[in-house]
Amino acid sequence: MLVTAGPTQEAIDPVRYIGNRSSGRMGFAIAEEAARRGARVQLVTGPVSLRTEVPGIIRTDVTTAAEMAAVCKSLTSSSDVVIMSAAVADFRPADASAGKIKKTDQAPVLTLEATEDILAWIGGQRRKGQVIVGFALETSDGLAHAQSKLQRKGLDLIVLNTLEDAGAGFGHDTNRVTFIAPDTDPEALPLMSKTDVARALLDRLEPRLANA
Repeated sequence: MLVTAGPTQEAIDPVRYIGNRSSGRMGFAIAEEAARRGARVQLVTGPVSLRTEVPGIIRTDVTTAAEMAAVCKSLTSSSDVVIMSAAVADFRPADASAGKIKKTDQAPVLTLEATEDILAWIGGQRRKGQVIVGFALETSDGLAHAQSKLQRKGLDLIVLNTLEDAGAGFGHDTNRVTFIAPDTDPEALPLMSKTDVARALLDRLEPRLANA
Protein backbone atom coordinates (compact mmCIF):
# COMPACT_ATOMS: atom_id res chain seq x y z
CA MET A 1 0.00 0.00 0.00
CA LEU A 2 1.22 3.46 -0.93
CA VAL A 3 -0.03 6.30 1.31
CA THR A 4 0.84 9.98 1.01
CA ALA A 5 0.50 12.46 3.86
CA GLY A 6 1.15 16.03 4.93
CA PRO A 7 1.77 19.21 2.96
CA THR A 8 4.40 20.15 0.43
CA GLN A 9 6.53 23.28 0.57
CA GLU A 10 7.36 25.15 -2.63
CA ALA A 11 10.34 27.50 -2.29
CA ILE A 12 10.05 31.23 -2.90
CA ASP A 13 13.63 31.74 -1.76
CA PRO A 14 15.92 29.86 0.68
CA VAL A 15 13.88 30.96 3.73
CA ARG A 16 10.30 31.32 2.44
CA TYR A 17 7.87 28.96 0.80
CA ILE A 18 4.28 28.43 -0.31
CA GLY A 19 2.61 25.77 1.82
CA ASN A 20 -0.59 24.83 3.59
CA ARG A 21 -1.83 23.87 7.05
CA SER A 22 -1.90 20.09 6.64
CA SER A 23 -0.59 18.29 9.74
CA GLY A 24 -0.34 14.86 8.10
CA ARG A 25 -2.45 13.25 10.83
CA MET A 26 -5.01 11.74 8.46
CA GLY A 27 -2.42 10.10 6.24
CA PHE A 28 -0.44 8.80 9.20
CA ALA A 29 -3.61 7.35 10.74
CA ILE A 30 -4.33 5.51 7.49
CA ALA A 31 -0.78 4.19 7.21
CA GLU A 32 -0.75 2.98 10.81
CA GLU A 33 -4.15 1.30 10.59
CA ALA A 34 -3.16 -0.44 7.35
CA ALA A 35 0.08 -1.68 8.94
CA ARG A 36 -1.86 -3.00 11.95
CA ARG A 37 -3.97 -5.03 9.52
CA GLY A 38 -0.86 -6.58 8.00
CA ALA A 39 -0.23 -4.36 5.00
CA ARG A 40 3.29 -3.45 3.92
CA VAL A 41 2.97 0.31 3.80
CA GLN A 42 5.06 2.83 1.89
CA LEU A 43 4.36 6.19 3.52
CA VAL A 44 5.50 9.25 1.56
CA THR A 45 5.16 12.36 3.67
CA GLY A 46 5.78 16.05 3.33
CA PRO A 47 7.26 18.08 6.19
CA VAL A 48 5.46 17.12 9.42
CA SER A 49 6.33 16.68 13.09
CA LEU A 50 4.76 13.21 13.36
CA ARG A 51 6.51 9.91 14.05
CA THR A 52 5.68 6.47 12.72
CA GLU A 53 5.42 4.06 15.64
CA VAL A 54 3.80 1.01 14.02
CA PRO A 55 5.96 -1.75 12.47
CA GLY A 56 5.42 -2.42 8.78
CA ILE A 57 5.71 1.18 7.59
CA ILE A 58 8.54 2.29 5.32
CA ARG A 59 8.70 6.07 5.51
CA THR A 60 10.07 8.47 2.90
CA ASP A 61 10.23 12.18 3.72
CA VAL A 62 10.00 14.76 0.93
CA THR A 63 9.57 18.52 0.76
CA THR A 64 8.23 19.55 -2.63
CA ALA A 65 5.46 18.34 -4.93
CA ALA A 66 8.10 17.33 -7.49
CA GLU A 67 9.90 15.20 -4.91
CA MET A 68 6.64 13.56 -3.86
CA ALA A 69 5.78 12.87 -7.50
CA ALA A 70 9.14 11.22 -8.14
CA VAL A 71 8.85 8.89 -5.14
CA CYS A 72 5.22 8.00 -5.90
CA LYS A 73 6.08 7.18 -9.51
CA SER A 74 8.75 4.75 -8.32
CA LEU A 75 6.35 2.97 -5.96
CA THR A 76 2.98 3.01 -7.71
CA SER A 77 3.41 -0.04 -9.95
CA SER A 78 4.23 -2.29 -6.98
CA SER A 79 1.31 -1.06 -4.84
CA ASP A 80 -2.01 -2.88 -4.65
CA VAL A 81 -3.62 0.18 -3.06
CA VAL A 82 -2.74 3.86 -3.48
CA ILE A 83 -4.25 6.36 -1.02
CA MET A 84 -3.36 9.95 -1.83
CA SER A 85 -4.22 11.88 1.32
CA ALA A 86 -1.40 14.44 1.07
CA ALA A 87 -2.25 18.10 0.54
CA VAL A 88 0.04 18.59 -2.45
CA ALA A 89 0.55 22.17 -3.62
CA ASP A 90 -1.23 22.90 -6.90
CA PHE A 91 1.16 25.76 -7.72
CA ARG A 92 4.78 26.73 -7.09
CA PRO A 93 6.86 29.83 -7.83
CA ALA A 94 8.09 29.64 -11.41
CA ASP A 95 11.49 31.09 -10.51
CA ALA A 96 12.58 30.61 -6.93
CA SER A 97 15.23 33.09 -5.87
CA ALA A 98 18.68 31.68 -5.10
CA GLY A 99 19.12 34.28 -2.36
CA LYS A 100 16.81 35.75 0.26
CA ILE A 101 14.49 38.34 -1.26
CA LYS A 102 15.13 41.61 0.55
CA LYS A 103 12.33 43.79 1.88
CA THR A 104 11.80 46.94 -0.16
CA ASP A 105 9.11 49.58 -0.50
CA GLN A 106 7.58 47.61 -3.35
CA ALA A 107 6.47 44.02 -2.76
CA PRO A 108 7.82 41.45 -5.23
CA VAL A 109 5.48 39.83 -7.73
CA LEU A 110 5.37 36.02 -7.69
CA THR A 111 4.71 34.20 -10.94
CA LEU A 112 3.26 30.76 -10.28
CA GLU A 113 3.24 27.60 -12.37
CA ALA A 114 1.25 24.41 -11.92
CA THR A 115 2.79 21.42 -10.19
CA GLU A 116 2.33 17.95 -11.62
CA ASP A 117 -1.00 16.28 -10.86
CA ILE A 118 0.33 13.15 -9.14
CA LEU A 119 -3.06 11.51 -8.71
CA ALA A 120 -3.95 11.99 -12.39
CA TRP A 121 -0.62 10.40 -13.39
CA ILE A 122 -1.26 7.43 -11.10
CA GLY A 123 -4.77 7.00 -12.50
CA GLY A 124 -3.39 7.00 -16.02
CA GLN A 125 -0.84 4.31 -15.17
CA ARG A 126 -3.08 2.05 -13.08
CA ARG A 127 -2.83 -1.67 -13.53
CA LYS A 128 -5.62 -4.23 -13.36
CA GLY A 129 -6.85 -4.86 -9.84
CA GLN A 130 -5.18 -1.77 -8.38
CA VAL A 131 -7.34 0.32 -6.01
CA ILE A 132 -6.84 4.10 -6.06
CA VAL A 133 -8.25 6.50 -3.47
CA GLY A 134 -8.10 10.28 -3.52
CA PHE A 135 -8.97 13.00 -1.02
CA ALA A 136 -10.76 16.27 -1.65
CA LEU A 137 -10.66 19.17 0.80
CA GLU A 138 -13.20 21.80 -0.19
CA THR A 139 -14.55 25.07 1.17
CA SER A 140 -17.79 25.19 -0.85
CA ASP A 141 -19.83 22.93 -3.16
CA GLY A 142 -17.78 20.04 -1.83
CA LEU A 143 -19.93 17.20 -3.13
CA ALA A 144 -19.99 18.50 -6.70
CA HIS A 145 -16.24 19.16 -6.75
CA ALA A 146 -15.41 15.76 -5.26
CA GLN A 147 -17.66 13.87 -7.68
CA SER A 148 -16.04 15.70 -10.60
CA LYS A 149 -12.56 14.80 -9.33
CA LEU A 150 -13.62 11.17 -8.88
CA GLN A 151 -14.70 10.94 -12.50
CA ARG A 152 -11.88 12.98 -14.07
CA LYS A 153 -9.15 10.98 -12.38
CA GLY A 154 -10.78 7.55 -12.61
CA LEU A 155 -10.72 6.83 -8.88
CA ASP A 156 -12.30 3.93 -7.04
CA LEU A 157 -13.14 6.13 -4.07
CA ILE A 158 -12.73 9.72 -3.01
CA VAL A 159 -12.84 10.99 0.57
CA LEU A 160 -14.43 14.42 0.87
CA ASN A 161 -13.89 16.71 3.82
CA THR A 162 -14.75 20.37 4.02
CA LEU A 163 -13.57 23.29 6.09
CA GLU A 164 -17.23 24.25 6.44
CA ASP A 165 -17.54 21.51 9.11
CA ALA A 166 -16.33 22.39 12.61
CA GLY A 167 -13.61 20.03 13.82
CA ALA A 168 -12.78 18.79 10.31
CA GLY A 169 -9.86 19.36 7.98
CA PHE A 170 -6.43 20.70 8.86
CA GLY A 171 -5.14 20.97 12.43
CA HIS A 172 -7.66 18.70 14.14
CA ASP A 173 -7.51 15.19 15.60
CA THR A 174 -11.02 14.69 14.25
CA ASN A 175 -12.53 14.69 10.80
CA ARG A 176 -15.95 14.51 9.19
CA VAL A 177 -15.82 12.85 5.80
CA THR A 178 -18.03 11.61 3.01
CA PHE A 179 -17.04 8.53 1.00
CA ILE A 180 -17.92 8.83 -2.68
CA ALA A 181 -17.61 5.94 -5.13
CA PRO A 182 -18.83 5.52 -8.71
CA ASP A 183 -22.48 4.48 -9.17
CA THR A 184 -23.30 4.62 -5.43
CA ASP A 185 -24.83 7.23 -3.17
CA PRO A 186 -22.38 9.30 -1.11
CA GLU A 187 -21.87 7.95 2.42
CA ALA A 188 -21.55 10.73 5.00
CA LEU A 189 -19.93 9.82 8.30
CA PRO A 190 -20.31 11.75 11.55
CA LEU A 191 -17.47 13.67 13.17
CA MET A 192 -14.98 11.12 14.53
CA SER A 193 -11.30 10.73 15.30
CA LYS A 194 -8.97 10.46 12.34
CA THR A 195 -8.03 6.98 13.57
CA ASP A 196 -11.69 5.94 13.30
CA VAL A 197 -11.93 7.53 9.84
CA ALA A 198 -8.92 5.44 8.79
CA ARG A 199 -10.60 2.30 10.10
CA ALA A 200 -13.83 3.11 8.28
CA LEU A 201 -11.93 3.72 5.04
CA LEU A 202 -9.99 0.46 5.21
CA ASP A 203 -13.16 -1.45 6.15
CA ARG A 204 -14.58 -0.33 2.81
CA LEU A 205 -11.44 -1.07 0.83
CA GLU A 206 -10.90 -4.65 2.04
CA PRO A 207 -13.86 -6.10 0.06
CA ARG A 208 -12.56 -4.38 -3.07
CA LEU A 209 -9.18 -6.02 -2.58
CA ALA A 210 -10.79 -9.40 -2.04
CA ASN A 211 -12.71 -9.02 -5.30
CA ALA A 212 -9.59 -7.86 -7.12
